[in-house]
Amino acid sequence: MVLFSARAQAESGIDRETETAVPRARNLYGIGLGVLPKTSGADEYRALVLPIINANYGDRFYINALQAGVWLLDSEDKRLRVGLAAEARFGWDAKDGRRTRGMEDRDFSIFVGPNVRWQTELGTFNAQWTADASGHSNGQQVQLQYIKSLIRSPELRLNGLLGVTWNNQKFNDYYFGVAASEASATRPQYRADSGVELQMGVNGVVPVMQTHSFLFGAFVTRLSHAQYDSPITETRLQPLAYVGYSIPF
Repeated sequence: MVLFSARAQAESGIDRETETAVPRARNLYGIGLGVLPKTSGADEYRALVLPIINANYGDRFYINALQAGVWLLDSEDKRLRVGLAAEARFGWDAKDGRRTRGMEDRDFSIFVGPNVRWQTELGTFNAQWTADASGHSNGQQVQLQYIKSLIRSPELRLNGLLGVTWNNQKFNDYYFGVAASEASATRPQYRADSGVELQMGVNGVVPVMQTHSFLFGAFVTRLSHAQYDSPITETRLQPLAYVGYSIPF
């Protein structure tokens, strides 16, 4: 059995293509456009312009889209790594949703906690536990994720992703609950319990002019029973998509 060490001496066995959900042969920096539901469970969408950063620094610190972290312990070949991550969670403006008008806004939050990445011949497995460090929801999440390289070619690199996320009661109640002060004749008070979401999707990279890249992705999340039963939820399947362009830096 390989012992952990903070400084691995052997040559790294990291598969850069499945190290993150987005295939990556080198660091990526650019700008993108994301489309996501306007509010929790909505069937209407909003577009956000976001910077794209998918990079490692000293093979220890990293930024991956809305997540940043540091690896603290490694196996010798670095195929098994344990670290600490911080991840952004978008809130929403209540006025933007048909069923949320008159409610309080849900604030942008940062979730922080330990994570583990294990790369195998079958693909990459990720596990992380995070808690709301912003104090808005005081919620917690536990996420398991599997990343598999589907296409590796000079013209296209494509990864598939499967995920399972458990959200505790405070998390679900913040984003899907309806407080007594927010209830109305058409929107009853609702206390959301804990539950499990399912996710699946693809991420792709198309090289352009040797050093530039066109990025794209599409995902769908199946809400848990507790989330779907909320009076503010309009559809159980929640899509998310993005396109972006990266340049060398």
